[in-house]
Order: sequence, then structure tokens, then C-alpha cells
Amino acid sequence: MKLAILDRDGTLNVPGEPFIATADEWTAVPGALEAVARLNHAGWHVVVATNQPGLGRGLFDVLALNAIHAKMHRQMAAAGGRIDAVFYCPHAESEHCACRKPAPGLMEQIRDRYGVEGGEVLVIGSCPDHLLAASGLGAQLHMVCTGASARLAPELPLPPDWPAGTRAHASLAALVDALLPPVGGSLQLAI
Repeated sequence: MKLAILDRDGTLNVPGEPFIATADEWTAVPGALEAVARLNHAGWHVVVATNQPGLGRGLFDVLALNAIHAKMHRQMAAAGGRIDAVFYCPHAESEHCACRKPAPGLMEQIRDRYGVEGGEVLVIGSCPDHLLAASGLGAQLHMVCTGASARLAPELPLPPDWPAGTRAHASLAALVDALLPPVGGSLQLAI
């Protein structure tokens, strides 16, 4: 099974200030939805792993989070793609749980649910915590220069807080362009 685990904020949507608390605030990163659709059409299952400390801090509730994700799913479907599942940590940072990234709990849940080995998984995000959470699984780590990492350039070395072996890309669309053959092509490149 080909599985891609994406961070939400900064990878799929423009980050909020300080976070996304309502569906009205959710805006897709340009090209991200179409990139997921291309992955889906190439046989990839795509899931989201996201920290949602606003729940634990009482800043919004599960109904608001569900509305945000419903909007994401609708827009994804309109672009021809799908997110198979959304895994989220509802805890505030002060709760020191095992599922808040950079802890590996969410990534382990996803691996166990889908029955895949780390090397079969692409983990894609715009912040180091997302990739650090997967670094112990042996997954292929990919950083996109959007959201929290918009100030970085894919051709330059990554800062030391990023896990070793992380590959950098200008955007999710650029990563998918490198991974998949051009539209109408037939070869798949190895990343």
C-alpha cells in the first residue's frame, strides 16, 4: 500500500493566526488539493495527522473541528481527490501526551491502522515536529516550503532542527511533480 501522511496546517491549508478555529478560516494552499488528487489517482492513500491544541485549551470544540474538516473534504472532492482519514491530537502541549507531535503516537496509530512499514510511507509537512514524529518509523520524510517553512528554500540545507534525511520541496505540488510522471506519462520516479 502506498500511504502519504500529511500535516494539515501549512501543508494543505494556509496557517491561521495563531490557528484555524472555524471553517471560514480554512483556506487551501494553492495547488495542494490538486496535488492530493494526483496522488490519489496514482494509487496513494492520503491521511492527515494534525495537532489540535485549541481543543485541549478550550478555544474551540469538536463540532468546530469537524466543520473545518468537512470543508476540507468538500474542497478536496471538488478537486478530484480525497483524504482517507484525519488523525488528530486534541491535547494541549502542557498535557505531555504521547500523540502530540513531535511524539510518535499519531504516526504509530496510522501505521498500525493501515498495516504498513515505515519505508512504505511518505510523511510530508511544513514543520519539523510533523517529520520528527515519523523519523523513528523509517518513513520517507519530505518538507514543503509552505506554512511554517515558507522562509526556507528547497535548494539550501535544512536547519539543524529538521530530521536527517529530510528532502525539501517548494510545495506539495512540487513534491508530487517529482514523485509522479507528468500528466499523460507512464513512468513513476523513485523518491
